[in-house]
Amino acid sequence: MEKVRFGVVGTNFITDWVIAGGREDERFEAVAVCSRTEERARAFAARHHIRHTFTSLDEMAASPLIDAVYIASPNALHARQSIACMRQGKHVLCEKAFASNAAEVRAMIEAARKHGVTLMEAMKPTLTPGFRAVREAVGRIGTVRQYFACYCQYSSRYDRLKEGTVLNAFNPELSNGAVMDIGIYTLYPMAVLFGRPKTVQVSGTKLCSGVDGHGNVSFTYGGGLCATVLYSKIADSQLPTEIQGEEGLVSLDRINLIGRATLKHRNGATEDIMPPTAHNEYYYEIAEFIDLILSGRKESRINSLENSLITVEIMDEIRRRLDVRFPADGEQSRVTGF
Repeated sequence: MEKVRFGVVGTNFITDWVIAGGREDERFEAVAVCSRTEERARAFAARHHIRHTFTSLDEMAASPLIDAVYIASPNALHARQSIACMRQGKHVLCEKAFASNAAEVRAMIEAARKHGVTLMEAMKPTLTPGFRAVREAVGRIGTVRQYFACYCQYSSRYDRLKEGTVLNAFNPELSNGAVMDIGIYTLYPMAVLFGRPKTVQVSGTKLCSGVDGHGNVSFTYGGGLCATVLYSKIADSQLPTEIQGEEGLVSLDRINLIGRATLKHRNGATEDIMPPTAHNEYYYEIAEFIDLILSGRKESRINSLENSLITVEIMDEIRRRLDVRFPADGEQSRVTGF
């Protein structure tokens, strides 16, 4: 069986989860890890039985030991590290948020096309069987009129921020904040289902560290479709996600990890549309990425480069409306066209 040899960048808990999911696919092989310190790299490698360690991304990117790189470093490093790997002919699976802003995402896309490699954002919910079932169900509810998604989760790090300590989750230097961490889960599925909105209206809160804490964002599309998303790192919510059509309603318990999904028809009949889940939630993004590489395709049809670009352009506009700027933005005006 042909295998894809992965190097991983970052040694946090998300990388642990991705490796666990990846190992459910027999084609996945984790062969190298890159961390800022040799001590951390060796500890991570020992925990996951990985043979090779690096403290230089450039050295790992140039190594013939690997075919692809999974990047789970802070958002502010995503574009630079992805491009460095692609220049060496490595395929790149990069964590969400794909990059700090749309300019960086465009540079990543240009690099992928120039060097003929596969590039994909590791947005796991849209590749799961549950979301596939949702996409199919949306085609059964007639003209879609409303999309509503909510993901609000109080961050324990917010307590530290209120005490005066800025941790990574609320640090603009790392291109973090609520929309980049939480809001993206409501926005990316919207882009996959409906594409680029025509208008955007934003309200929310800018925190003392300079990032956003929560947001309420409304969108309009052609054909009378409206959308609203709520996201927050400073309050909790148990609201479901709904896609409302003239002939039925699709309801999800959570947009970030679908556990229950139902289709309610106008006649009152209700279907459980959630399929069995045979794998770790992270398996599906790894399987999709490996499928792309081994088939010679350069981008996913679901987590496409266009969907990633639409999502980051929306996030740029949300930040612009809330006056949230990252150092990575530089002097660019962030004109998005909304």
